[in-house]
Amino acid sequence: MKRILKKIIPSFIIDFYHIFFPFLGALIYLFPSKKIQVIGVTGTNGKTTTVKMIHQIMKEAGHKVAYLSSVKFQIDEEEKPNLLKMTMPGRMIIQRFIREAVNKGCDYLVIEVSSEGIKQHRHRFIDFDRVLITNLSPEHIEAHKGFDNYKKAKGDLFRINQKIHIVNLDDEHSNFFLSFKAKEKIGYAMRFNKEFKGKKVQAKNPTISNNGISFQIDEVDFRIPIIGKFNIYNALAAISVATSYEIPLNIASRALSKIATIPGRMEEVISSPFKVLIDYAVTPQSLEELYKTVKEIFPQKRMIAVLGSCGGGRDRWKRDIMGRIAATHCDQVIVTNEDPYDEDPLKIIEDVAQGAGKDALRIEDRREAIRRALSLAEKEDIIIITGKGSEPWICLKDNKKMPWNEREVVQEEFEKLNKEK
Repeated sequence: MKRILKKIIPSFIIDFYHIFFPFLGALIYLFPSKKIQVIGVTGTNGKTTTVKMIHQIMKEAGHKVAYLSSVKFQIDEEEKPNLLKMTMPGRMIIQRFIREAVNKGCDYLVIEVSSEGIKQHRHRFIDFDRVLITNLSPEHIEAHKGFDNYKKAKGDLFRINQKIHIVNLDDEHSNFFLSFKAKEKIGYAMRFNKEFKGKKVQAKNPTISNNGISFQIDEVDFRIPIIGKFNIYNALAAISVATSYEIPLNIASRALSKIATIPGRMEEVISSPFKVLIDYAVTPQSLEELYKTVKEIFPQKRMIAVLGSCGGGRDRWKRDIMGRIAATHCDQVIVTNEDPYDEDPLKIIEDVAQGAGKDALRIEDRREAIRRALSLAEKEDIIIITGKGSEPWICLKDNKKMPWNEREVVQEEFEKLNKEK
């Protein structure tokens, strides 16, 4: 019914509907974003990690901080999981959350901003003090009817907020985000960019190892116990926010050194006799970076991939690409279910498997797919399970949801197999 209504109702009425609720929420809760420093984080990959890093730095600096991400809602020390399977909740939830943060004395609020949220005007009537872009690559192409529209949606966050813009200078689309008018522009990078004339935060001597990442900024050492080159960029984004508020680099360094893991992001859930990593990685770019990182840190190790393709009925273009990336980097590929919604899960699995090749295993039940990977693993192998991360549901047809905890499923099946030996 919802899809039928979207097709027959004029777009301007749908737009009015989406704009009305953020305005009504702002009105009811007395425009709360004007009473707190709001930081908006958008991009294709890395948003959740960057939000958490910003929160950690602000907290270390002695501030009361709230944040809203695809994983968690947190106000100061009070936290609860985001069970909505929506990065930016609709209706008036965001405005109510901002009001709660203000009432509880928070100085800063960090919001993960999605393209779908922007498309549905959920960012409207939020007085952002800083807006930040992590990176941009193709995603949600069907929903936005093309990459250009997806990019424009991300750009709208910068267009309507002209205070301080923070941009990844190493991203190929950086010039687009730098083109918007702003009071101040801050760029972060690993590569030297002499064309950018604004304030720059640059990582020098970046190093990636199985113990984490390290780099230097203005002679201050950063050592963060999470792995992956992409996490250097996420850290630089968070540090850029901190420096824009004149928080010293040594405080940022101390804060980030305390981040041992981000739930569902390169999270190690089994360490011996083989490793099992779970990661969200739902775009071709993030999947490629993930596999490359693991290969770089653990060379000569056999890799087993468990993956699907998120979102039945959407982004069909990337399915065989995801399968091909997995087959290129991994020794064994198992294609499984993720979030089929109303689409036949076997059809989605077959689309991914087409790219993964004839040797890919096709297992519809995600728990069984994980069990198979565990049973195939030998000493010092690495199993990489992607697509769900810390998400709490598998979304099925007719709006049904099946509770899911990837970490617990892995541990349960691992224990079962050990008992059976």
